[in-house]
Amino acid sequence: MEVLIIVTLAFAPGLFWLWYFFKRDKLEPEPLHQIRNCFFFGMAVVFPSALAEVPFSLVSLEATLVIGAPIVEELAKFLVVRYTVFRIAEFDEPMDGVVYAAAVALGFASLENAYFLLAEYRQGPQAFAVVTVFRALLSVPGHALWSCMWGYALGIAKFSDEKLRRKLIVEGLLLAMVMHAVFNFLCLTGPIWPIGMLIVVPLMWRITSRRIEKALKASPHVHLAVDSGKKPDMR
Repeated sequence: MEVLIIVTLAFAPGLFWLWYFFKRDKLEPEPLHQIRNCFFFGMAVVFPSALAEVPFSLVSLEATLVIGAPIVEELAKFLVVRYTVFRIAEFDEPMDGVVYAAAVALGFASLENAYFLLAEYRQGPQAFAVVTVFRALLSVPGHALWSCMWGYALGIAKFSDEKLRRKLIVEGLLLAMVMHAVFNFLCLTGPIWPIGMLIVVPLMWRITSRRIEKALKASPHVHLAVDSGKKPDMR
């Protein structure tokens, strides 16, 4: 029973944030079965990602968190979207890149969250409570925020020429890795980390929100809504 409660606590934030990003796709929401598949794909790449990070862990914890995890995890999540839903007919507007990236990222974050909460539970109720809240409010949505950088890039790139496509994707991946690395670095800064988080996390949300707004405005469904006499809600 205790394990079931911990797993529920671990997955609840990921499912909440998945609902949040899904609801932001106001013009042409993606099929729920594709969202579900991406969530599970994200869970599946946790294990190969962990193996790929082993060489970094042999160097130091800092190398793993600031270099290994951002590179390996963002690349793994990106490859899932690039070689699955990126090719389907339903991926027909820039916002789709954001939604599918968030779904994969939150699947990844949810399984990772379960591992950390199970580990912290053995350390006592106080440590467990602190980690549960921290990860629910910061680490889990953080995965979605970082991956939305390359997700937005993929969404724009799909409707761009080949030369621009590569540039957009590389820039999106690099930005996601940098944001991920900055967040992890702040977790290593001890007592001053709350100050850094109060600056960096709102900035990440602002960057993501602006990309969502741009993706919605670039959607071909905006014109269809206008032509049909409906006023699209971009909030």
